[in-house]
Amino acid sequence: MNVKILDLTRQYELVREKVEAAVCEQMRSGAYIGGKAVADFEEKFARYVGAKYAIALNSGTDALVIAMKALGIGRGDEVITTPFTFFATAETVAMIGATPVFVDVCEDTYNIDPSKIEKRITSRTKAILPVHIFGQPADMDSINAIAKKHNLFVIEDACQAVGSSIGGRMIGSVGDAACFSFFPTKNLGGFGDGGMITTSDEKTATICRAYREHGGAQNGAKARFYLDGVKDELAGEASNNPLYNPYKYYNYLIAYNSRLDAIQARVLDVKLDYLDGFNARRTQIAAFYEKELGNIEGVRTPHARAGVKPVWHQYAICVEEKDRLGQFLASKNIGSAAFYPVPLHLQKAFDYLGYKDGDLPVAEKITKETVCLPIFPELTQEELDYIVAEIKEFYRK
Repeated sequence: MNVKILDLTRQYELVREKVEAAVCEQMRSGAYIGGKAVADFEEKFARYVGAKYAIALNSGTDALVIAMKALGIGRGDEVITTPFTFFATAETVAMIGATPVFVDVCEDTYNIDPSKIEKRITSRTKAILPVHIFGQPADMDSINAIAKKHNLFVIEDACQAVGSSIGGRMIGSVGDAACFSFFPTKNLGGFGDGGMITTSDEKTATICRAYREHGGAQNGAKARFYLDGVKDELAGEASNNPLYNPYKYYNYLIAYNSRLDAIQARVLDVKLDYLDGFNARRTQIAAFYEKELGNIEGVRTPHARAGVKPVWHQYAICVEEKDRLGQFLASKNIGSAAFYPVPLHLQKAFDYLGYKDGDLPVAEKITKETVCLPIFPELTQEELDYIVAEIKEFYRK
């Protein structure tokens, strides 16, 4: 038997008829950038996560950059975040001229440890950037309480957590802004790259829209007013001449070109209808792994906190024999992944921050132990039985 860590072709077959119809319709329309398809998906996604606004972008990475800039974070500021995540989380902090400040994680959830945040807050701290790693929501109640006490922003890195919730509230609606990725491997994945920012603050949403499209037009003018207090000198002119939009070539911010393609919006719009079902299947698979592997000596399985509904983007077990187990699974044609082998505070790109081995011991330990098992929704029971049987055989030996 050959079990891949992920097989996107299976999911494509499930959605193929509806997706192909939607894509072909969009191609016939001649509208490929922005327009109704993107606006409709933004509205649908905002409703889904319980936020007032959603701003579609070309990647989760750009979502992080633009969300932070929209909140006024930049050079000289500090952003507290986790070292156990994909590189983009901290990379984007550095990209805007701010400094990532790493705080160790909890051993059971792999998420940032709220009990260690306050001691890292300084006069330059501007925001907390928790990551809902592997689809497991971070302790947002504690994080939001700390942020409120110190007048900090909270930006959710929800790139792996679409559809998860905490205390009945959907992830994407519990911070000042949230960032999502629609990379094809995500729980809600496109047929290319894509991202989204959600927020319930109109000012933040307007600035994000301006940064998305070269800082131009009406959103650019509004964003300049919000950021710099400069009034819009063209206000009212567009309505006086319906054949000419005086804003078209006026730009107010140095910004980005980060638009979600209309075709990707149609793909994601279709797949969003399937998301809860896909996530429910991931939950079933996680429960099966817990039942079969949870009592094996030497294997530590992940656990959700009370009141939290994870979506199991990855199912990461912790084992001391990480490399040996990975090699054994490969010999049995079972895909696995080692997310993440290097904690961010020890990445070469962040040498200038001065961290060293031992500074964040829990994250460093986890990176040496995590093995991610296949958990995509289309896995068959026969494949799951094979995976757990081989893991049990490994530990019998």
